[in-house]
Amino acid sequence: MTLAEKLLQEFQKLPANKQRQTIDFVEFLCNKEQKKLEDMMDTVITDNKEAFLELSK
Repeated sequence: MTLAEKLLQEFQKLPANKQRQTIDFVEFLCNKEQKKLEDMMDTVITDNKEAFLELSK
């Protein structure tokens, strides 16, 4: 059984309100990861601003 299959199997056993809480939590984790990635990209851009400007000439 794959991880996704196991997750779905356990998820389907939950009552609707717990399923909603689970979805909310997963969305929270996804948003947190997205923010982390965006912050990392901002740092790369800031740290390399001069090089990017030079390359754009």
